[in-house]
Amino acid sequence: MWLIGARGSVATTTVAGAAALAAGLHPPTGMVTETPPFAGSGLPPLDGLVFGGHDTHACPLPKRAEALAEGGVLPHGLPAAVRAELAAADAAIRPGGPQSGDTRSDEELIADFAADLTAFVREHGLARAVVVNVASTEPAPGPGDDRLPPSSLYAAAALRAGCPYVNFTPSTGLHHPALAGPAAASGLPYAGRDGKTGQTLLRSVLAPMFLQRALTVRAWSGSNLLGGGDGAALADPAAAAAKNAGKERVLADTLGTVPEGEVHIDDVPALGDWKTAWDHIAFDGFLGSRMILQTIWQGCDSALAAPLVLDLARLAAAAHAAGMSGPVPGLGFYFKDPDDGPSGLSEQWRDLLTLAERLGADG
Repeated sequence: MWLIGARGSVATTTVAGAAALAAGLHPPTGMVTETPPFAGSGLPPLDGLVFGGHDTHACPLPKRAEALAEGGVLPHGLPAAVRAELAAADAAIRPGGPQSGDTRSDEELIADFAADLTAFVREHGLARAVVVNVASTEPAPGPGDDRLPPSSLYAAAALRAGCPYVNFTPSTGLHHPALAGPAAASGLPYAGRDGKTGQTLLRSVLAPMFLQRALTVRAWSGSNLLGGGDGAALADPAAAAAKNAGKERVLADTLGTVPEGEVHIDDVPALGDWKTAWDHIAFDGFLGSRMILQTIWQGCDSALAAPLVLDLARLAAAAHAAGMSGPVPGLGFYFKDPDDGPSGLSEQWRDLLTLAERLGADG
């Protein structure tokens, strides 16, 4: 697994979690690929995963894990128990970019990132590497931008190095027009975008309920309070707009229209890696009766995301081994803004089970 944003909270939780599961220290709670329907799907074993990545930050993974344990994200004692695995992953992290003052062209950056990937596979004798973007959300490119955004540079490098690609963020990644041709020609499987971990996961369950019960949704408003790196990144209105686009798509695809109301994202540094999401849904019932449903979701984004990241990397690796290419059917289950397939969670679940059967048959 090659993680973009490899020293962030999600990546650190992913590496520490994989090591803990492989050692039998904790059960695989939240990992769909560890449930019975996937037992025969030919997925890479958890103890066979090797980690590396790109990041622009220098804080070592063992130290980052200790900070997460202090914040209650990781269990106390786990960073020490898996310190060797964290150190090994940290040793395989390469400088990301472009950083301030970087004079390399897009082509030079892509070539350098692809070379890092190729060296990682060669040095560790790997069957394959799956690139997963778990970096902070970036603003969507503007109409006058003549450079690829960082997420697209990494995505292009994955294609060049022959690596399956997963975009767990709302950032552009493979969705840039300049990468449509290379992605189609690569013959590689890919999946994205924006992991569905909390508020939108709940929306993908509730929206079909209103539709199937013929209840008219008049307004759907929401608010997110979060801290940490995501909170700081999403304080940028352009990054927040990119994040909210996926939240709106779930409602639009399911209900056929976007109800009145907006989602607000507020940076609350004191919350650290924890998040509170609130939704207020106004709907009409029989004879025009006015009703309201309110939901509150409180959780840790990193702990919600990490098992999904492991699931996606294993499924993408198995899809690659099976010769699949393009958007992988069934992986929309994990995303707010999936590359293809339905928006309702139950339909997405059926598609994911179909993928598990296909991988088992191919294997």
